[in-house]
Amino acid sequence: MPHTFFDAPLLIRDGIGTWVDTQEKPYVCNIDGMPTFKDKLPAAVKELQPVAGTPVAGSPAAGSPEPSWGRGYQVSGTHRLPPTTFGEETKLEFVATEVVYEPLWATREAAAAFGITLIEPGQGLRMQSPIRHLENTPFEYGMFAGQQCPYLDDAQRNQLQPTVCTDLEHHDFPHVFSSVDSQLPLVISVGRYWPQRDRIFLADLWVPRGMALYMPPRPKIPNAAYIDLHGNRNSALACWRGGTQRSVQTLTLLPKDSGYFYWFWNALPTVHPLLTQP
Repeated sequence: MPHTFFDAPLLIRDGIGTWVDTQEKPYVCNIDGMPTFKDKLPAAVKELQPVAGTPVAGSPAAGSPEPSWGRGYQVSGTHRLPPTTFGEETKLEFVATEVVYEPLWATREAAAAFGITLIEPGQGLRMQSPIRHLENTPFEYGMFAGQQCPYLDDAQRNQLQPTVCTDLEHHDFPHVFSSVDSQLPLVISVGRYWPQRDRIFLADLWVPRGMALYMPPRPKIPNAAYIDLHGNRNSALACWRGGTQRSVQTLTLLPKDSGYFYWFWNALPTVHPLLTQP
């Protein structure tokens, strides 16, 4: 009797990117749905002001009410591992049995609630980056990428997990996530964590095709009132709505071999409800 074998599922595949000198070309513009990097803003492109950065505890902005965007959870404790040359890892403990991410279309208001600027076609902004050379890299995310947990030991890390964990980060360089798939939107998971209030708010931003998200550099700020986090492991979440497409193409601006990361995760199973087309 012949054996039947399954193809190995695609998780994440990166391609050869385009180098961007952020000093010579500090502007990112959305030209016909594609990110373009310029030394100055073209006349036909509307300039956006990036969403303000993270306030320090005790400042007027720190006293703002908790956001109305995202699903809120109580954080009952944190466990930090010793830092490495790549970054720092914090495990969050939630008062929950499962964690539901609120699905949201990435409107300007929804993105801003998590410290992100939405860039629509015909718009652009001046980036800030302490790292001069970044790379606009093509990625292909498979629909099972969320089933990989990078926080387990080596033996488990290379195995698909039965559930998707919370996997969020911030870092000292900017990101530009561009939704360039020909058929499906891009999905970026986001969170706003209030350390002094022991609360976190979680959502999935569904980025329509042809739009992009800009996240400014977010280094570690002592006594930060809140920390804006993001993760793109579930980029291909839209594949689960049905159809034959099992991966999503995207472009991401990031450093290739540098940068310092701050990872936040939780092992509880997460739920990511699907959105229909707008």
